[in-house]
Amino acid sequence: MQTLVTETRGIAQLITLNKPRQHNAISLQMVDELLRQLDEAERDPALRALVLRGAGGNFCAGGDIGDMLAARQSAADGDSHAFFQLNRRFGELLQKFNHSRLVVIALLEGAVMGGGFGLACIADIAIATADTKFSLPETRLGLPPAQIAPFVVARLGLSQARRLALSGATIGGHQALEIGLAHQLVEDAEMLEETLEKQLQSVRACAPGALAATKQLLLASAQVSSDEDLNQLLDRGAAVFSDAIQGCEGLEGARAFLEKRAAEWQC
Repeated sequence: MQTLVTETRGIAQLITLNKPRQHNAISLQMVDELLRQLDEAERDPALRALVLRGAGGNFCAGGDIGDMLAARQSAADGDSHAFFQLNRRFGELLQKFNHSRLVVIALLEGAVMGGGFGLACIADIAIATADTKFSLPETRLGLPPAQIAPFVVARLGLSQARRLALSGATIGGHQALEIGLAHQLVEDAEMLEETLEKQLQSVRACAPGALAATKQLLLASAQVSSDEDLNQLLDRGAAVFSDAIQGCEGLEGARAFLEKRAAEWQC
């Protein structure tokens, strides 16, 4: 890998976006490497969480200008799909991370812009420093936030998404916390590490299968638009619950509760 640094820490895979000179701008190569890391992490039964962060004091400042220039040259050479493919590939990344069985944790500091904003929106748990700067600058560049828009709306609601995307405004950590973009605010990078360890302890206490099932049910709940959808989801939930309570994790959870001890998830 040339754009990422990885580390396994117990139940978590830590992935650091590692292009500090470009404020960790996302290139196609980085997208490919992130997808490869996600695939490897999801196939490791020992992992329950995936942590995203940026090197050099910034999370991610958006798309890589080098890829934009290369796509422009390809378009000039007759490839009419160059920009479509460049843009759509990042949407695939967001979608796969959003639906991962793993708990995705984002440590946010410095610049969180454009595509970085999108990554923050698909994090199950987002922890930011108070001085982090969040921005959707695309419209100021003559562009729409095409791939991140659905994830921004899902995270913030349509009203806040409109406010930020249609003004290109920059907000700080406190506003991000108020609107639900960040879930927890800390004072500095050192506290990011301390808070991450506490979050991983919480995730470690949860059963891997129950975490994955819960995440999928929550995502499906956000898509319910009719009584028919709701009935189908409740049926699905009952089936998942039935399997879980009769399975290894459910039995261990019940035993641990009755014996007043921490559960040991070794299924």
